[in-house]
Amino acid sequence: MDVLQLLFNAVTVIFVAATMFAAGLGATLPALRAVFGHLWLLVLVLLANLAAVPLLGWGIAALFGLPTASFIALLLIASSPGGPFGAKLGMVQNGDVAAGAAMQVLLAAVGSITFGPTANLLLQAANAGGGVVLDVPTLILTVAVLQLVPFAVGLIVRHYAPPTALSWHPAAATTSNVTFLIVLAGMLLGNWRDVITLIGSGSLLAGFVFSGLTFALGTALATGPRTRRTTMGGVAAVRNAGPALAAAGIAFGNQPAILGALAAVLLSGLAAAIPIAAMLSRRRAAPPHESDHLPGPHTAGADRADGPRDKET
Repeated sequence: MDVLQLLFNAVTVIFVAATMFAAGLGATLPALRAVFGHLWLLVLVLLANLAAVPLLGWGIAALFGLPTASFIALLLIASSPGGPFGAKLGMVQNGDVAAGAAMQVLLAAVGSITFGPTANLLLQAANAGGGVVLDVPTLILTVAVLQLVPFAVGLIVRHYAPPTALSWHPAAATTSNVTFLIVLAGMLLGNWRDVITLIGSGSLLAGFVFSGLTFALGTALATGPRTRRTTMGGVAAVRNAGPALAAAGIAFGNQPAILGALAAVLLSGLAAAIPIAAMLSRRRAAPPHESDHLPGPHTAGADRADGPRDKET
C-alpha cells in the first residue's frame, strides 16, 4: 500500500469519525426522544431509508444498465442512510431543522448496523460485485466503531457539558466538511480516468435520478406538515458516504473504478438534491413555524396520531 493510499484511508477515517462526533455534539436527548415518541414518523422514515431506498437504488442501477463499478457504487450508496448533509438541506429549504437533524443522527446510528447486511443482500441478489461477498461482521464492527463511538462521546459531552459541546461543535463540523472535500477530491483526482469513462455511461444520470426520486420518496413516506415531510425527503436523498467508503476498502480493496463511481454518484446526487431544497426555500416566505417541529414530551399528547392540524396541503 503506497503513501497516498495510506493518507486517503487516514483522511477517510477522520471524516467519518469527525462527522459523527459533530452530530453527537449537536444532538440533544430531548430531540432524540421526540423522534422515538412520534411513532408513525419514525416507522415510515425507517421503512423509507432502510428498505425502500435500497430497493430503489437497485431498480435504477438495473434500469440504466450501469457498468459493474457504478452498479456496485449505487447499491452501496443506496444502502447507507443518514448522510450529514441531509440535515443541512433542512436549513437550505427552511424546513423542520430540529426534526431533520434528529432523524439524520438516528439514521446514521442505525445505518451503521444495517448497512453491511443490506449491501451484502443487494449485491448477492443483483449478482453484482463479481461474486464478492461482504465480510458483514467486520464491516459492522468497523462502521459501528467509526460512527457510534464518536457519536456517543459527542452526545455525552453535549449532555453533561453543554458549553463545551457548543464550543467544540464548529471545529468538529469544519473538520467533517474539509475532510469530506478532501476525500471527494481524492476519489476524483486519484481515479480521474475511471471518472471520465463514466461520462456517457448513464452513471451520472442514474445518480441524479436516484437522488431526485429518493427526495420524493422520503417526502411521501413521512407525516406532519409539508415542511417536515420535505425535510425528511432531504434526509433520505443524501446518503452516508462513510460506510460506503469502508465497504469499498474492506471488500473491494479501494478499486479505482469503484472509488471513482462512488464520487460520481455522490456528486450527481448532490446536484439533484441541492436545487430541490433551494426551490423549496424560494417558495417559503418565512422559516417554519414552531408547530412544524417534532413535539417534545410536553406536547406529545396534543400531536397524537398526526391529527388534522398536521395535514397541511
